[in-house]
Amino acid sequence: RAARRPVRIAGDPLIGPVDRAAEILLDMAGETPPGTALLLGGETTVIIRGPGRGGRNQELALRLALRAEARGMAGGWLFLSGGTDGRDGPTEAAGALVDAGSLSRMRAAGVDPEACLANSDSNAALAASGDLLTTGATGTNVADLQVFLKV
Repeated sequence: RAARRPVRIAGDPLIGPVDRAAEILLDMAGETPPGTALLLGGETTVIIRGPGRGGRNQELALRLALRAEARGMAGGWLFLSGGTDGRDGPTEAAGALVDAGSLSRMRAAGVDPEACLANSDSNAALAASGDLLTTGATGTNVADLQVFLKV
């Protein structure tokens, strides 16, 4: 049986630019006790800065991982951001599931996550770390879903 974990559901939707959304998520995560799942929904926005591939969920996941590293976030954590329709931008992925080791895996694969982000190529970075979330079409489109878990 799966262990029961406390859940904190955010009352407001997660909207606006992905860089700001990553900050909001990390601030909320800092206020969430370990072992608690933080659930959010909404749709963020992305400014395309280069010819790379990705979508708002992939970029949010990559930005969150970079911001968590910059903040020196201690302990284990997992973050999922995905489109409920199974598609994120012009890619086959629905989003991504990143953790405290995602950036290390990218760098070990020879990928610079900051350069990918600057080129709007979150898909390449997340593919290198094995963190893409691929579900296929779901037949629904409610909103994007974000789950942050402190372990």
